[in-house]
Order: sequence, then C-alpha cells, then structure tokens
Amino acid sequence: MTIEGMCSPFRDLRDRVSDRWLPCLLDPVRRSSLGLKLALLSVHVVFVGAVFLLDGDLIEKMLTEPWYPALYLVLFLAALIQYFVTAGSSPGYLTEAWRAFLEANARIKESSASSKPPASLKNENFAVSVYSDQPEKAAHGNASSSWSKMVMLLHPPGTSVRSLTCTYCMLEQPPRSKHCHDCDKCVLQFDHHCVWLGTCIGQNNHCRFWWYICMETALCLWTKVFYITYLQSSISRTWWKDVISIILLCGLSIILIFLLLLLFFHSYLILTNQTTYELVRRRRIPYLRGVPDKVYPFSKGICQNLYKFCCARGGEYYMEQMPTQLELGELARPYTCLDLLTCRCC
Repeated sequence: MTIEGMCSPFRDLRDRVSDRWLPCLLDPVRRSSLGLKLALLSVHVVFVGAVFLLDGDLIEKMLTEPWYPALYLVLFLAALIQYFVTAGSSPGYLTEAWRAFLEANARIKESSASSKPPASLKNENFAVSVYSDQPEKAAHGNASSSWSKMVMLLHPPGTSVRSLTCTYCMLEQPPRSKHCHDCDKCVLQFDHHCVWLGTCIGQNNHCRFWWYICMETALCLWTKVFYITYLQSSISRTWWKDVISIILLCGLSIILIFLLLLLFFHSYLILTNQTTYELVRRRRIPYLRGVPDKVYPFSKGICQNLYKFCCARGGEYYMEQMPTQLELGELARPYTCLDLLTCRCC
C-alpha cells in the first residue's frame, strides 16, 4: 500500500468535517463576512478594554460605585447581542413570502371545497396591505398565476409582468422588492446590503437594524465620555497612555459621527416610510418614475409609519400597493394651516 493510499481515508475524513462544520471558511463570500464580523468584534474589545486598562480610577470606581460601570458593561453586551441577532435574522426573502402565499392559497381552496366561510389571505405569515378584495379574488385559481395576478394588482396599471419578473429567482416582484446579488435572493422592502452584518436589511430586520445602530451610538458616546474624563484627570501622569488615549479618542469621534449620521438618516427613512434604495435610486425605479419629488408614496403619516415599523411586523410578509394618481395628487398637495391643526402629517 502506498503512502497516498494510506492517507486517503484521513483526507476524506478531513473533507467531510470541513464540509459540515467549516462551510463559512470554504465559501469566499461567507469567509469575508466572518472576517468583517471578527474585525468589528475586535474593535469593540479594543476600545472598551482600553478604557479599563488605561483608567485606574475606573477600576476603583467599580468597587465604590459598581452600578455605573455595570450599566456600561450591560450596554456593551446588549449591543453585541443585538449585532448577532440582526446579523442572523432574515430580511424577508421573496421566496419565503411566495411559499407563505401558496399555503394561504391552499387554505382558501380547502375552505371553499368544504363550504366553510371564505378564508382570507391574511394569516400568521402573510398579509397584503390593499384596501379592496381584489387580491383575495386573485388567490383563486392556479397558484403561480394567482401570485402573478396579485403582484400585478399591487403595481400601477399598465405595468407588464415581464418587467416585474426577477431573472434570477424567476418570481414576479411586488413593489419595493429587489434582488440582492450578494445574498442571491430577492428581498421584500429592500433597504441595502450591510457588509458588516453579512446580510440584507429589509422588511423583517430593519427595526432590529435601527435598534442596533441606536445601541452602538449610545455605547460609542458613553465610551467617549470615559476617554475624555480620563484625559482631564490624568493628562500629565504617563505620556504614552495619553498618546494612546488621544489616538483612540480621535478614532472614536470619527465612528461616532458616522453612527449619528446613520441613525438620523434611518430615522428619517422610518418617519417617511422610505428605504435607502428608494431614496438613492428613485428615478431609476420603474414604479417611482411618475411620482413627484418630495412625495412619499408609501407614507401613511408619521404616527402610522412608526407603528407599522415598530409594532405591526410580527413575522408577517407585508406588501404595499402603489397609490393611485388621485392619492398621489393628495399627497403632493401643499400643507395649509388647517392641515397643521388637523395633524395631516400624522
């Protein structure tokens, strides 16, 4: 027996173990995502660990007032947990919504066959935000054709099915959906693909993403306060500690500015019910080409937008219908004093 023949069983065992337990190291895309996650985790450890290593007074404060550093560490752990929860969450893929639609369609047929009261397309996994019974009528018939009819009803009149079909997923895309080439899937209410999280931000995880940014901003601001407090009290004790603190403080300030801008930007998107993709590519998106500037077609008012964003998700696949020309004209109407008194914006 040759040496190669003796080593082949071990080589096969190594390949099976690698394929089962280390898929992220074999896939270049997942390996890059894992590297970015490790880098982000290292940044957290460096900035937070340096606070406790450089500031001896903070260690003493942990003994006299333990609640103050404890709250800081709780925020640190909460931000990391929120990061991994957001990274592991589904943005709301179109294929998942399509399967949920098929299940809802099958239930409607079963209830019709058993002469029970007609079922609705809305169940624990699927909802369509239209203000008529047309989508439920479209649900009867062939499954694939009923999906096409429903998507057509959500788009403006005159839209062709061919222009709505994703050439990669081979599914008709409802409004606000887009195919992500990094995830290789269509995402409902696509916002953007976050390389730091390694996933898309869409309908089902945009709220988690906002809370993660909020926690990171609070953590960064609190850490900056620690650095400034240390420099004010120990600026002339050890020069090399001061140099390290100033370098870290400068880097922390840049990160804080970026986080604040990102937090304000996504807060604006939430209040107006927009996505980053719709805001940046507004003139290139077919269903938004006829919409006047400074008109947010999917906005239902600040209060309803906030409620829908924070409370009305619940794992459902929420699809929105494009407003009619009359509704767009009403949204484009200038505000009057009466509108302000009646809280039209809400």
